[in-house]
Amino acid sequence: MAGTLFYLMGPSGVGKDTLLNTLRSRLEDKPVIVAHRYITRPVTPTGENHVALSKKEFHRMLLANSFALHWHSHERNYGIGIEINNWLTQDISVVINGSRAYLPQAREEYPALQPVLITAPEDIIAERLYRRERETEAEIIQRLRQNTELNATCSAGSDSGRQTAIVMNDSTIESAVDQLHTIICNEKLPQTA
Repeated sequence: MAGTLFYLMGPSGVGKDTLLNTLRSRLEDKPVIVAHRYITRPVTPTGENHVALSKKEFHRMLLANSFALHWHSHERNYGIGIEINNWLTQDISVVINGSRAYLPQAREEYPALQPVLITAPEDIIAERLYRRERETEAEIIQRLRQNTELNATCSAGSDSGRQTAIVMNDSTIESAVDQLHTIICNEKLPQTA
C-alpha cells in the first residue's frame, strides 16, 4: 500500500476527538483522510464524530467483512471501515483513532502503520474525564490505572514495526495539533527564538 496508516492511540480524556476534529480542517488540501469509526454507542453533541451502530448492525457489518480493523473495549464494539484499504492503495494516507490494546493485531494487518500515542499528565486526563461526565468515579479510576499499564507497552515501540510517535496534549489544542500535523505531513515546525 502506498499511503501511510497513522494509528492514533491514547486514553479517554486525553483529547483525541478534539485533536482529530481540529486536524480535519488542516488536512483539506493534503492527500490525507481522517477515517470515521463505527461504534456501538449513540452520537452525542460533544462526543466523537462517529457512525453509531446497534450491536446487531455491527455484527452484520462484521459478517459482511465491512471492517478493516475491529475491537471490543469498555463494553463497546469499534470498527474501522474496509474503505481505508482503497484509500491507502490510491496513495492517500489515513488517520484512524485506534486502541492501544489492539495495536499488536493492527500491526499484523498493517505492518507499516505509524503508531501515534496522544498523551498528557494523569492529573489533566482525570480532570477532563470528570468534566465530560460520561463515566462514574470508579470507571475513571479504572481508566487511569489502565492508562498507566498501556502507555508502557505502546511507547516502547516494537521490533516488528515503526517506533511510536508521541504527541503531548498538555497545553493548548493548537500546540498538540501542530505536533500531530507535523508527524502526519512530515513537515518541520518553525523554530521559535
